[in-house]
Amino acid sequence: MALFARRAEGLRLERMQASGQYADGGFVNTYPSSAVRHSDEPRPTLRDFLFGGEGRVPTRPLPSLDPREAWLRPIDSGLRATWLGHSTVLLEIDGLRVLTDPVWGPRASPFSFMGPKRFQPVPVDIAALPPLDAVLISHDHYDHLDYPTIRALTKLPVPFITSLGVGMHLEAWGVPAERITELDWWERTELPGGLSFTAAPSHHFSGRSLHDRNGTLWSSFVIQGERHSVFFSGDTGLSPAFAEIGERLGPFDLVMIEVGAFHPSWGNVHLGPENALLAWQQLGSGRLLPVHWGTFNLAMHRWDQPAEVLLAEAPQPELLLMPRLGEAIEPAHAELPSPWWRSAAAAPWQDSALQAAEFLVLPGKD
Repeated sequence: MALFARRAEGLRLERMQASGQYADGGFVNTYPSSAVRHSDEPRPTLRDFLFGGEGRVPTRPLPSLDPREAWLRPIDSGLRATWLGHSTVLLEIDGLRVLTDPVWGPRASPFSFMGPKRFQPVPVDIAALPPLDAVLISHDHYDHLDYPTIRALTKLPVPFITSLGVGMHLEAWGVPAERITELDWWERTELPGGLSFTAAPSHHFSGRSLHDRNGTLWSSFVIQGERHSVFFSGDTGLSPAFAEIGERLGPFDLVMIEVGAFHPSWGNVHLGPENALLAWQQLGSGRLLPVHWGTFNLAMHRWDQPAEVLLAEAPQPELLLMPRLGEAIEPAHAELPSPWWRSAAAAPWQDSALQAAEFLVLPGKD
């Protein structure tokens, strides 16, 4: 069942316990946070999520494109990315395709009747995806590991790359064990065709209920082909890891970094746009494709605030990528960003009684 927490056992548990990130029965952040956590900022309550804030969803669907025709066209540069919403990106790199944190479900929640509801549909049906070479899952939160989506993907003969422990969910949902690779930080695996994945540090937490907090690892990832290299942040706060990742695994052609669903009191486990720009600078290379925004109402800020801050404060706006949903772009050829999102003005939060945020796994004190 998707609703209940799981505990690792056997060889999987032994491998998790051997990790340098594992202590006292769970995973921990082993890099110090570089962000000031505003302890004087009241943490949002369930009431705040239900009834507080305005402008947290757009008044109308966001502009989007059907990417299927674009996916049929050759890739001149060898690297193309299609943002499909939140942290879901179809990455085409050196002849292979990777799908990151795929979420097609209607809610980021264990329940079908309550929890954060999608305000923006995915621009293409999951059945219309081109053949995939890998599915990458950064961690086990509901807005990154989605039960109905994984169930649909089990029908495809595609390998899954993920963080230590997350494979127990995948197996329970029907993914064969031989198609799952779980990585600890700095571990690397390579697929046929020369595509490699290296798990890298992030500063976050995990859990799908009140009873399994930090029971699996969270990671960023570096994806490297024969010619190109891509960084994917997963979910993370700011830490010295970004500079180390850049030094050890860079340079990058593209960096996909989370920018949305943030709050001052969560500064150590989510970036927000300002810290995303700092993380980008510390990585030291690559064009920036912001993810983790424009899909779910998961925080108190305006839905479009991350995009507006990035556009206003990016030190090198010519390296910022702001594609519309479903717009397949080649970082080597992309043009200057334009504020396409302004066509969907923000409005007071709708459907508040059913839109409670990640009330089961709110950010903690790590």
